[in-house]
Amino acid sequence: MTDALLVFTNLPDEQSATALAQRLIEQRAAACVNRLAPCTSIYRWEGKVETATEVPLLIKTTRAAYPRLEQLIREVHPYELPEIVAVSIDQGLPAYLDWVNQETKE
Repeated sequence: MTDALLVFTNLPDEQSATALAQRLIEQRAAACVNRLAPCTSIYRWEGKVETATEVPLLIKTTRAAYPRLEQLIREVHPYELPEIVAVSIDQGLPAYLDWVNQETKE
């Protein structure tokens, strides 16, 4: 197991997704953020089934940087309850994982 994490979040449009991605990189809370193509999300919110177009972000960070990353997402995310899901990266190219670690150090 490594200290690297893959964090998922969705935003309502490309502009807010790009702004968040840039902020995470500038603040060294993430080493890399992939902004994916818009997708359709179907979910239950406040008792109703909703459908929305969202822009997913895949964020590479570390356990040490995660609290800073979560705080930044919560500060700028337009949703009342943003999706923030972190998945441990058990294996990966060691040089890449070292790079993620270096890029997220304050």
